[in-house]
Amino acid sequence: MEFNEALELGRNAFWMAMSTSAPILLIGLAVGLLIALFQAVTQLQEQTLTFVPKIAAMVVAASIFIPWISDRMVAFTQQMFATLPW
Repeated sequence: MEFNEALELGRNAFWMAMSTSAPILLIGLAVGLLIALFQAVTQLQEQTLTFVPKIAAMVVAASIFIPWISDRMVAFTQQMFATLPW
């Protein structure tokens, strides 16, 4: 395997990791922003209030997106093994 092929493989793996984790992370970000807005409006500054809703939302999002993530990862793995010179 040449350097350019290895670099392309690493780049594709990086983008696969970013695109499969993005929905879950964006939902966590949105819930965190809503909780922060709620805390700013009510002046309730409890540090533990932010963790439980974010974790719960991310677990729900992960359970929803797991089929899509696994399909993308299987397709990427099949593509990767198909393009490697054996």
